[in-house]
Amino acid sequence: MFDMTNEDFKDIAPYGEADFQSNLKELVKEPGFEHAIRYIMPGVDYDAFVAQLLMLKNTDEFQIKVMMPFLEMLAKNTTDGITSDGFDEIKKGDVYTFISNHRDIVLDASFLNVCLLRYGLPTSEIALGDNLLIFEWIEKLVKINKGFIVKRNLRLLEAFKAAKQLSSYIRYCLVDKHESVWIAQREGRAKDSNDVTQESVIKMLALSAGDNVVDGLIQLNICPTTISYEYDPNDYLKAAEFLQRHRNPEHKKSQHDDLHAMEIGLTGRKGKVHFHLNPCINPEIEKLREVTDKNELFPAICAIIDNEIHSGYKIFPINYISYDRVTGEDRFADRYTQADIDAFNAYFEQQLAKVNLPDLTAEDYEFMRTRMMEMYANPLRNLLLAKGE
Repeated sequence: MFDMTNEDFKDIAPYGEADFQSNLKELVKEPGFEHAIRYIMPGVDYDAFVAQLLMLKNTDEFQIKVMMPFLEMLAKNTTDGITSDGFDEIKKGDVYTFISNHRDIVLDASFLNVCLLRYGLPTSEIALGDNLLIFEWIEKLVKINKGFIVKRNLRLLEAFKAAKQLSSYIRYCLVDKHESVWIAQREGRAKDSNDVTQESVIKMLALSAGDNVVDGLIQLNICPTTISYEYDPNDYLKAAEFLQRHRNPEHKKSQHDDLHAMEIGLTGRKGKVHFHLNPCINPEIEKLREVTDKNELFPAICAIIDNEIHSGYKIFPINYISYDRVTGEDRFADRYTQADIDAFNAYFEQQLAKVNLPDLTAEDYEFMRTRMMEMYANPLRNLLLAKGE
């Protein structure tokens, strides 16, 4: 058993059952929470909604009775369906560390939990950066909903302590609490959709592994998970951010930018969404047992995760068209129709028209259009590399 308790992680861990109802009562009084609910569910009877919430006894009830119906409603209204495969390989009673590519701030892990519940499996705890906890009520909601906090933007010594705490908490989750966890393969979303695992994430997981890194990582049952969105509602915001950094390399997003991205991600059009659960990579990690140089070991593990994630993409016409336009080829012309091309052109113009920046020129729009095409081309590019094609 792991020699720590939930008290050691109180500042980052989800609320326990003893704290659930008191924090829920505080949450529903927050004007920001009420505004968010009314924004996402127009016409909601908020008082009746609150009355239902306050009847809940614990997080499991909150997820099954509130979050699952809400997310299914959101999926119905903003997607053309969430599909999945690989989940039937999960052994009931086992726990896993789901490491995935990262597209949407909120929905990547939320829709993963929808898939788990559809298969009759327990949901996972979710890692969320504290840079997104813009208001106190957001932190309460996150911790009520099985979220744990990743501390960011710290000085070197504090960052190392936070990484050790996070690593210990994730191991505590799996070993002592017997809960699966979700964490993104990198800090923040891959704005260009070029999904590459950061070594720092694997090194963080290994901090609590003890002397034997391989055994410690095997204990976490890492399952690379591939998320494919047909459309990214935030694509035009990401393109605009690329332009702002092109204009000013020192440009940084504000908290308002993050909040706006969360709202757009929740309510925007996503098309088809697919989750592919790759097998646990323990056998591949086991093969690295003789690698004693950590400068070789961690990149090798990252490469395994990347290959699994890249191999699992579901490719849509927008990806094929973008790839052909970025490369100047017609390699995949047989994978899309003229109707697909017309829809592609209309979609790009519609999204780029939403960009709200001053003094935009024709060159600026072409720059953003190219960045958006690269976003949609990169999953296909990485899939081809993973398959050696």
